[in-house]
Amino acid sequence: MVTKVNTGAITGIDCRIVCVEVDVSNGLPQLEMVGRLSAEVREAEKRVRVALKNTGISLPPQRITVNLAPADLYKEGTQYDLPIAIGMLVSAGMLPAESVEGLFIAGELGLEGDVGPIRGVLPMVLEGRAQGIRRFLLPKENAKEGAAVSGIEVAGIRSLEEAYRYLGLPRERQAQEFPPVREDAWTAECGVAEDFADLYGQECVKRVMEIAAAGFHNVLMIGPPGAGKTMAARRLAGILPPITEEESLEVSKIYSVAGLLGEERTLIRTRPFVAPHHSATLQALAGGGRVPRPGLISQAHKGVLFLDEVVHFSSAALEVLRQPMEEKKLLIARSTASYEFPADFMLVAALNPCPCGNYPDSARCRCTEDQVRRYLSRLSGPLLDRVDLCVEMGRMSAEEIHGKVEEKRRYGSMDMRAHVMRARERQQKRFAGSSLQFNAQMGVKELEQLVPLGKKEQRFMDQVYEKLHLSLRSYHRILKVARTIADLDEAEDIALKHIQEALCYRSVEERYWG
Repeated sequence: MVTKVNTGAITGIDCRIVCVEVDVSNGLPQLEMVGRLSAEVREAEKRVRVALKNTGISLPPQRITVNLAPADLYKEGTQYDLPIAIGMLVSAGMLPAESVEGLFIAGELGLEGDVGPIRGVLPMVLEGRAQGIRRFLLPKENAKEGAAVSGIEVAGIRSLEEAYRYLGLPRERQAQEFPPVREDAWTAECGVAEDFADLYGQECVKRVMEIAAAGFHNVLMIGPPGAGKTMAARRLAGILPPITEEESLEVSKIYSVAGLLGEERTLIRTRPFVAPHHSATLQALAGGGRVPRPGLISQAHKGVLFLDEVVHFSSAALEVLRQPMEEKKLLIARSTASYEFPADFMLVAALNPCPCGNYPDSARCRCTEDQVRRYLSRLSGPLLDRVDLCVEMGRMSAEEIHGKVEEKRRYGSMDMRAHVMRARERQQKRFAGSSLQFNAQMGVKELEQLVPLGKKEQRFMDQVYEKLHLSLRSYHRILKVARTIADLDEAEDIALKHIQEALCYRSVEERYWG
């Protein structure tokens, strides 16, 4: 008798349903597995045999053939252990055939029969539900992650013995002895509690961060050590608009495949903030492997990717940012297939103005002009062209430090978040009926339709384009920033002052790299 058990294979951040076909027949006792399998899947043969023995289950000495279909799909991972074991028990007549009908099973087996957690449960459950499967048998550590998907029933088990007992019960008793796992209702959570009021002085930086949060714009901060660049970046998460439920599921799929979800953290409920060390490799940022998994760039999807001391990252690591910053996705090609990872993130980068950090203060800077030029040239022109807002930070004066109490009362994250949310509401109305959410996501067509300029403003933009020798990308980015500034001012149309302010945030770039 051939038994069929549903499980899943992860491809990128998505899943394909895999059918574990098991046949037990007379012949020389052996277990043969086929279906384009990786080394860890082939090792399931030994894990399953020993786990069954140590659970106290004895299979008849017969020939067992296991096929993982479709056979042309490369299988890797340890999620096939449990469905293979269950399929063998059903084929041997030790469990009823109807117990696995309409059931999705996944889990790794230990030699003592314990069922361990696996990667990618969330995309598996989402795909299973899309294929009409409503019952799932998962490791206890992954059960709440799977239960985050509505309209399904999830049973969590800790051992092969529990799975054997669960499937041997009548359907009505299964829910009594193994109550379905429930996940809390979805709610968005605020970002980190750090307050911009703790950042004394630096009013220009606060304004830039407010604009960036309102329109999801990329930011570059330049300033000496201790000016507050890292403080500002880490407080940005606290003023970003809350993540939506749809975005949460999309981001959580990435974290699930990367193995970063678990029993305590079942869904990503805040916008991600990813801050890799400058020693991070190209593969760590972009993702990789024979069957690629998402890297740090994708983990920042719908959130912030903060690169502190950005010029110390390798040039290859920095240049890999160019495609996802433009296309909002990352393509990784392998000889067997191409994989697409979402990468719609806000880049926030920080750097010192020179190796010693004191340029252009000639009294304190020890660097030669050639050293400064080589240091700054580590950021390529095409990458700078994708930055929307560039801001310079200086040392605070004694007056700013002593006036910290009054400043704390005057303007902090709560005020900034209120302004951001009002601008966000205007964007929601503007983009109603489309997939766009923020001004930074607009393409050329949306700019032409939704960001009309008056005659005076258009004439000014034409002059700026010619005089500063802007690229077309820079021209459009200035318009997007101007639209966000107008939203913060609650203005219907872009005025000349909005364009001028947006242009000011590119003048710093001209000063250092022009």
